[in-house]
Formats: sequence, C-alpha cells, structure tokens
Amino acid sequence: MQASRRFSGPSDLHLHSTHSDGTEAPAELMSAAHRHGLRTVALTDHDTTSGWAEAAEAATSLGMTLLPGMELSARHEWRSVHVLAYLFDPDHPALRAMTDRIRSSRLDRARVMADRIARDYDLVWDDILAQTIDGATVGRPHIADALIARGLVRDRAEAFSGILSPRGDYYVALYAPDPVTAVELVVAAGGVAIIAHPAGRAGLLPERLTERMLHAGLGGFELDHRENLPGGRETLARLCRERDLIVTGSSDYHGVGKPNLPGENTTADAMVARLIDSASGSTPVYP
Repeated sequence: MQASRRFSGPSDLHLHSTHSDGTEAPAELMSAAHRHGLRTVALTDHDTTSGWAEAAEAATSLGMTLLPGMELSARHEWRSVHVLAYLFDPDHPALRAMTDRIRSSRLDRARVMADRIARDYDLVWDDILAQTIDGATVGRPHIADALIARGLVRDRAEAFSGILSPRGDYYVALYAPDPVTAVELVVAAGGVAIIAHPAGRAGLLPERLTERMLHAGLGGFELDHRENLPGGRETLARLCRERDLIVTGSSDYHGVGKPNLPGENTTADAMVARLIDSASGSTPVYP
C-alpha cells in the first residue's frame, strides 16, 4: 500500500498558528481542526516551519495525519502571491535562505511601520512584540492585534482597511521573490507548490506568468477558498482539467479575528494522495 493511502479525510490543507499570524498555538490549532471533524491537515504558517514539531505531536495524539507545509511569500509587481508549499525539505539551503530573508524583511518592515504609526497613535514596538511568540514570523496582523489591544481599532478588519492599508501613509512593502522563483525553490526542495486563493478580488495572474510557473513545476491551485470569485475560479478549474493539475480546497483558518472555520472547504482524497505521491522532500506524519 502506498504511503499516500494511509491518510483519511476530511482534509484541510491551509491552517495558520501563532508561529505566523494565527491566534492559536499549533497544538491548539490541531485540537480545533479535530473538533471540526478534520482528519488530515496541513500547517502552513507564513515563511516558517517552526511549528511543525508541535503540530505533529498534537495531530498524531488525536489520530490525525499532518502534512508539513508553509505559505511562502511571493510578489508580482504590486501584487502579493502566496505559494503554498507542501512536504518539502525544511533544511534545503536555498529555500531556507529565502525564508530567512523574507522573515528578516518582515521584521524590518514591522519596525518601520510601527515607527510611522507611533507618530500619530499611542503605539510602541513592545505592544507589537506582546502579540507574538518567540520565533514567530512577524507581520501586519500582529500590528493589528496591538492596535486592538490599545483600543485604537475594533478588529483586524478595521485595522487592515484603515491604519494598515497599502494605500495609507504607514504602509511599507515586504520583500518577496517573484512567483516563478518561489515555485522553483519549493520544487527544488522536493515539495509541491500550490497557488493559494488564486481568484480573489485582485483577479487572475497574467497567463504568461501562470505558464512560467507551470513550466517551473507548479502543481496546482487552491480553488475551493472563500476569497475566490466564480469567474476566475471556473477559468482556473478549466486549466486544471486541461493540464491535469492538483486542485485543493482549504479554510485558511487563522483562529480568532477571521470568520474562516476549519473544514469550511476541504480537499478531495484523490488530490491529497496525488500531492503526497508528488513530493520527495519530507513525508506526512501519520498517527
């Protein structure tokens, strides 16, 4: 029996913990996923694998299968592109160097944004650090949580639409590689690359860029996600059928602060099996 047949569904392959911008520790996250009926999950914190060990221990204790993963930051022109990476080698030198660089950029960016915000609001750097754990990938959500704690906004949505908006005076762009490079790094590390929520309000990526990503080894698209719009989703679904790509569905659960719930979208067993069979960098953690 192939290793990919040892997992069981339902499967949610996009979850975040406190090691990036989620509000629950990896063990708490696994418990939440289990309560919602999930049996196979992926931890996909932004640009870090630091939560893998805790998540694996908790998942297996609950009889769940864990697919170690990550959401790798990328950028095309003005637009953020999120590359979900599954079952890669976390010690691959080139990929590790890139994630180190991105996390360093995130930290520098947060410091500059905090300094800018502090000119007009009662906010200091320690307020932001108080919203993180040691080793976490620091990002705008932590600044948002600090603003909430200070009573300056009601929730993350208000923070992101106002003080932290890319159109505002406090915003600082994040360094990230182009999407083709991101896909190449994941594939070189033995992983499978899937574009997260690819049909949102920003629209589809240019066809030429998509072709270049496919040539670099892109495995597929996260089509079942609450942010995807019907027109773009159908266009990508047709592409996935034509190219025999992997199609995933996920919640993008972050805990408190976002309405997403574990298991609100799931990935078909056949697609999970294809994903596992396509990877060579690491293996699922089975109960």
